[in-house]
Amino acid sequence: MSTKRIGGIIFGTATLGVIIFTIYKLVAGKEIGFNEIGSIGVLLMMYFSAITWGTKEEKDGILQEEELGQRITEKSAKISYFVLLVFILIAVAADQFVNGASNIFLLIILGLAMCTLPFVEFLMARKYQ
Repeated sequence: MSTKRIGGIIFGTATLGVIIFTIYKLVAGKEIGFNEIGSIGVLLMMYFSAITWGTKEEKDGILQEEELGQRITEKSAKISYFVLLVFILIAVAADQFVNGASNIFLLIILGLAMCTLPFVEFLMARKYQ
């Protein structure tokens, strides 16, 4: 069995365990906090990373340091940026709809998110000039 498959099984099982525990806490009426949400996020991140990238020794997939791996990382980062920007915009709109007023911290995050990509592109362009 490959390392990629073993990592996927381990992180997938751990993620399911934390999700089931979080659902149990929700049903039991206990408070769900940062620890549960953060753990699910980190475990999902590790799971997808484990099943995406291959290893040099086992030659079982695309390597992250290869040119194709770098292109995949670059494209997925830009797509992720826009998806996250849409999620933040939806959160601001939902907050406005539910509370009748906008949360200033969400608005600040939205403003920063909208400026991040152009600012980083500017810095990278300056690096190559």
